[in-house]
Formats: sequence, C-alpha cells, structure tokens
Amino acid sequence: MQARGMTGVDEIEAIMHAVEEHQELYRNALPMIASENVTSERVRILLASDLSHRYAEGEVGARFYQGCRYIDEVEGRAIRWAKELFRAEHVNVKPVSGVTANIAALFALTSPGDTMMALSVPDGGHISHSAYSVPGLRGLKLEEIPFDVREMNIDIDQMVRAMKEVRPKLILLGASLFLFPHPIHEIRLAADEIGATVVYDASHVLGLIAGAKFQDPLREGADVVTSSTHKTFPGPQGAMILCKGSLKNKIDRAVFPGTVSNHHLHHIAGLAVTLQEMLHFGAGYAAQIQANAKSLAQALYESGFKVLCEHKGFTESHQVVIDVRELGGGDAVAKRLEEAYIITNKNMLPFDTEPDSPSGIRLGVQELTRTGMGESEMIEIASLMRRLLIEGESVASIKEDVKSLKSEFQNVHYSFDDGAAYQNPFHG
Repeated sequence: MQARGMTGVDEIEAIMHAVEEHQELYRNALPMIASENVTSERVRILLASDLSHRYAEGEVGARFYQGCRYIDEVEGRAIRWAKELFRAEHVNVKPVSGVTANIAALFALTSPGDTMMALSVPDGGHISHSAYSVPGLRGLKLEEIPFDVREMNIDIDQMVRAMKEVRPKLILLGASLFLFPHPIHEIRLAADEIGATVVYDASHVLGLIAGAKFQDPLREGADVVTSSTHKTFPGPQGAMILCKGSLKNKIDRAVFPGTVSNHHLHHIAGLAVTLQEMLHFGAGYAAQIQANAKSLAQALYESGFKVLCEHKGFTESHQVVIDVRELGGGDAVAKRLEEAYIITNKNMLPFDTEPDSPSGIRLGVQELTRTGMGESEMIEIASLMRRLLIEGESVASIKEDVKSLKSEFQNVHYSFDDGAAYQNPFHG
C-alpha cells in the first residue's frame, strides 16, 4: 500500500533520495568494515549492463537457454583467469554469495549425521560455520575447533588431539575475525590420518591470497576453497569455489542445480574484470593492505588503545581488532565512531557471550587502501580515533577532519584506470 499522502512517484523519489544520501555519507566517511570494498568503474558499468536481466542455466557451452554465446565467452574467461590467479585445478564461479558457496561445499562433501569441525563465532568463525546455518541445514554434528585466545589462532596441538578423538568427516577453516594464517599444513597431515576433507573459507582474505600474501591454502593442503569476492578481493558481490580436480563433479552438482538456478551474470562479468585487475595489480594491492593494517594497529596501540596481539605484530591480514570494554563496549564505540563518519563494526571477542553487546570492534583497511591511502593516513586515522574516544573531543570536530581527509581519496586504485578522475566509486 502507498503511504498516505504520497504518490508512487513520491515513493520512488524517496528511494532515490535515500541512495543519494547513502552515497554522500560514504563519499565523506572512512569506510572500515572488514567485509566490504569498492569496485572499479569498468566493473560498475558491467553491473548495470543487460547481463543483469538474463538467464544462463547450465555450464559454458551447454546451456538450457539460447542467446548465451557471449555469456559463455565471459564466464569461460572468468573461470580461466581464476584458475590462473589461484593456480586452481577447478573453479566454479556460479555461487551468488559466500554462504551459498559454503552450502554447496558442505552438501557436496558430507552426509547428514557426519561430524565436522569449525571455529565458534566468538572465536572468529563466520555465522555460516555455526549450527544455526549451514551445518544445521545439512544435519551435521558440529564440534568446535580449539582456539588459543592469546595467539588469536587455532591451537594446533589441541586441534590434532581433537581430530583424532572426534574423527570429523570435514574440517572447515577460515574465519570472519581473521588476523593470522591458519595452520593448514599441520591440519592436513592429521586429516590424512583420519580421512577428513579440509575446506578453507577464504572470504575475508581472498585478495591477500591472490596477491601472494597471508597464505596459499591450496598449496598448504586444502581440498576446497570457498570465498566471497568482495572483501580484500575487490570485486562485485558474489562468490566462487576453488577445488582439486577430483572434486569437480561433486562441487559443480552441488552448485547447479543444487544451490543456484541462474547465477548473476552481470556479477560474473564484473568478477572477470576484477580477476584481471588482480592478476596485474594484486601483489601491490595486497602488500599495501598488510602494510596499512600493521601501521594502523601500531598507531592505535601507541595512542592508548588495547589492540589485540601486540606480541606478534597485531595482524597479518587486513583486520585490526581492539578490546574497547573500558571505552563502553563494542556497540557504544562503533555507534560513536559512526557519528564522526568512521564506519566500523562491533565484534565479539573469544570471551564474549552476547553478540549484541560485544567487547570489541573490528577495523578493515582494504577499502581505504583501494582508494589510495597509505601508512601516513593510517596514523592520522588512529589520531582521529584517539581524539574522539579517549580525549573526548567533539563529534562535530572529528567529523570535519574525517571529511577533509577523505576528500583527497575519492578514486579507485589498483585497476587499469588507476586513479582516473571518473573513477569515483561514491558517485552515482
């Protein structure tokens, strides 16, 4: 029903206005959500193309609909370039999200009643790794991966013992709170003893993997890599699955027709372009992400914040995690930062039990890096956060300084039109 006193045109204008206001916010803000990024202009053009209207059920060269000759060309190139970038034996680019990629992998590789292991949500596991999501849908018995809170990583000694005791059919690695590489090689050795499959959810760190940073899960022993394509990997929202050639048929059947009917073809085109960007510029982009994360973490620590894992360099990924209990807790701090146009998220830490009132905040530098920021800007951001949260300076004052800083970083970098004036990702 229409709102009283508003016409259909008015309603549409309200939507247009909300989107314009959103873009204005992000044009001026410091976006530091660890699960987001911005695409290049070429990708944005493709996302608005006629591909967004079309269907291409089936595989390249074997579609159920006609009119797919050019779609086949696009998807074929995306698959080929993903294989090249990740040195993967097989790639499926059809999943429409990281969760659907995880659904496909777990349905392909397990049966109801099987046991699997994954990190708990407080220890960093993604919600799709929990009993509320994919494992529950599949009817799996879920065991938690042992976690070392001080090291913010898997406790490998306890993990190996637990694997031998519960004998899981599948081990799901990767995380949503993800500071350090997981011990894939050691887990692979133990998995071979019990006949378990190793799946690695690379959603947060795929861009770092593409740039030969962080770790190389396929070479270290993962059988399957699932991932979204829009976090450190700066593509359109969507997902892909990389796997050993021996698992090709199981994975492909679980994707189509198992979990995806028609995949999002405009996203496949955007993904293809992003794969080329990362083939050419990924190493430099990943290195700068790591440098920026370390610089931000060090500057925050020196500014008086309780940044996790100082004893091991804070982070090896795009993420920085702060315990903000003494500043009011994660929810209050994230809201305070948002008022000043610093966009972050509250985050559970391993000792938390209530997701709505966690102890931490999580910062990601991948989007700021994509728009050209370096170590000096990270130091400036740490200073802004100190002035707001520790020194108690006014929101209005900090917001103006945030807007001033952001005004110099409006263009996408690490693309074929690096820094071009028309590449402002915040313009409609």
